[in-house]
Amino acid sequence: MASEGDLLALPATELLAQLAGGEAEPGAGASAALCAAIAAALVAKAARASAGSWPEAAGMAAQAEALRARVTSLAAENAAAHEAALSALALVHEGRGPGDEALADALDAAAAVPLRLADDAAATAELAAEAARHSAPELRPEAIGAAEIAAAAARAAALLVEVNLTAIEGDERVGRAQSVADAARTAAERALGSGG
Repeated sequence: MASEGDLLALPATELLAQLAGGEAEPGAGASAALCAAIAAALVAKAARASAGSWPEAAGMAAQAEALRARVTSLAAENAAAHEAALSALALVHEGRGPGDEALADALDAAAAVPLRLADDAAATAELAAEAARHSAPELRPEAIGAAEIAAAAARAAALLVEVNLTAIEGDERVGRAQSVADAARTAAERALGSGG
């Protein structure tokens, strides 16, 4: 199995085979990160191709590229945090656990990465909504599609935050992740309303 950092080096068919395999990783976190990266790439594409009619296109493309780089790196970070949490939980179930504080730390770290991913995916959805408003008409479907993909990535990341924090009742990060995902969905709806 390829590490999360190597996933982007795989041909698409191998990547899909890795995702469909029986291993814990790669999983939903890596998938959400890769979807957010694809969305950011589509925003950059729509912006660059609209440079002749949209003065802010270069800046939009640069922002999208920065987000693409960030979410791509989160795939590897998510795998490491997720595997550490799974190891800690396995030790607890075997009766030789790391202790409550160490387990809480592992689960906390496993929630922190998808929370950052949700934030970045929502930011990508916002950029996509802006690109849908300003890009050339033939490129609006690219930006609208990017917004939808980014919103789905934000929702998946928010779910992972919730799952990773189930042992910590009332953790405010669950609500924050859900709010971020809701904001991403709103941005996707704005993008869709801009035409296509």
